[in-house]
Amino acid sequence: MFYFKVAEKFVSINGEGPRAGELAVFLRFCGCNLDCGYCDTRWANTADVKYALASAEELVAYVKSTGVKNVTLTGGEPLLQADIARLIVLLGASGAEVEIETNGSVPLKDIVSLSPRPAVTADYKLPSSKMEKYMLTENFSCLTLRDAVKFVVGDICDLARAEEIINAYGLTEKCRVYFSPVFGKIKPEAITDFMKERKLNGVRLQLQLHKIIWKPDMRGV
Repeated sequence: MFYFKVAEKFVSINGEGPRAGELAVFLRFCGCNLDCGYCDTRWANTADVKYALASAEELVAYVKSTGVKNVTLTGGEPLLQADIARLIVLLGASGAEVEIETNGSVPLKDIVSLSPRPAVTADYKLPSSKMEKYMLTENFSCLTLRDAVKFVVGDICDLARAEEIINAYGLTEKCRVYFSPVFGKIKPEAITDFMKERKLNGVRLQLQLHKIIWKPDMRGV
């Protein structure tokens, strides 16, 4: 039996994405294949991170015990987990609405073919992250209007690059598109001004609700 390395699990509101403001069960897994300069969960990817081992069945039982329908699989990078497809299927079969937060560097083709199909929020790493070279643009063809692409923006150069990607791949016609500021690096007003100047219809500015409601570095929220 495969056991997942779970850094934390908890119930809170979803702080960002299509289900922002809704209750969700969060399952955060250890490990990531990227190292973004602004990463706010780097602690979950260190070699000495404390974790609990849990089987897919145990995680499904935990989710059911909460009484909350939305489930967010996050990390780290959840799609690196060897048995993640089976967990997604079991969660869906139990009645959960599964959302996967993925960093944009892992293929999505097999994940979106699962039944029930999970929703996907995929990052596109912009220049300030130093990780753009790892982005798999072929993933964009897997997305639908129930999915989202999130651009985490650190400066004006990031915004310009995000606009290039949105236009090159017609993202606002394929899925939901979000600009999310790196906390403390760029003002939401600057992003709003850019959206107005460039007439970016179909793009949404989002703020990380959990960093507004609680302390920005608080875990388990």
